Amino acid sequence: MADDKLTAQETKEQVLWVAQEMLRSGLVEGTAGNVGARLPDGNAVLTPSSLDYLEMTLDDLVVCDLDGNVLEGERSPTTEKALHLSALRLHENIDATMHCHAKHATMFALVREPIPAVIEEFDVFVGGNVEVAEYRTTGTDELADEVASRVATKACVLMANHGLFAVGKTPKDVLHIASLVERTAEIVWGARALGSVVPLPDEVNQTFSGYYRYGRTGKF
Repeated sequence: MADDKLTAQETKEQVLWVAQEMLRSGLVEGTAGNVGARLPDGNAVLTPSSLDYLEMTLDDLVVCDLDGNVLEGERSPTTEKALHLSALRLHENIDATMHCHAKHATMFALVREPIPAVIEEFDVFVGGNVEVAEYRTTGTDELADEVASRVATKACVLMANHGLFAVGKTPKDVLHIASLVERTAEIVWGARALGSVVPLPDEVNQTFSGYYRYGRTGKF
């Protein structure tokens, strides 16, 4: 997805930093949420299960193959490992993943309503409306397959009654995307208290979401 790929060490450092920033920025509380990334050798690095992000070190990260077999690390990988690995297996142009419980995005997930692409920047970085995946039980392969199927042409999907799943080029890229989606969800929520949200013209949505698709696939 990018000309300048991160090294294995850089990837792990970004995963750790993004996991901690995910907590600091309020995208999760406690030990909720998880982060993953593809390593140069094709395996994946994941955050561990149930460990305080602010106490987490590089040694706590877990390396798995894409079938979920642990290759490095003393801890258990996140209980949502299937979610991350399914997306990496299915989409070669995804190199980083994040699942979080961002408050306003999760509000949309609870009422099972898409977050609309009503801001041009949102289209460019996300690729259009953030749709809601069908409900599947947490931690299951069924959830992983359902969610992974929804990020073929979008950077994010809502997990019904659960939270947000975001994908991108690098862990820092995914953090930016998740933060943008959460900010937009809050803006839309607030705007609806003022009145009806006016959508962007269809041709603008198509053009700007095309920029996202081109950046991801090289095709409009």
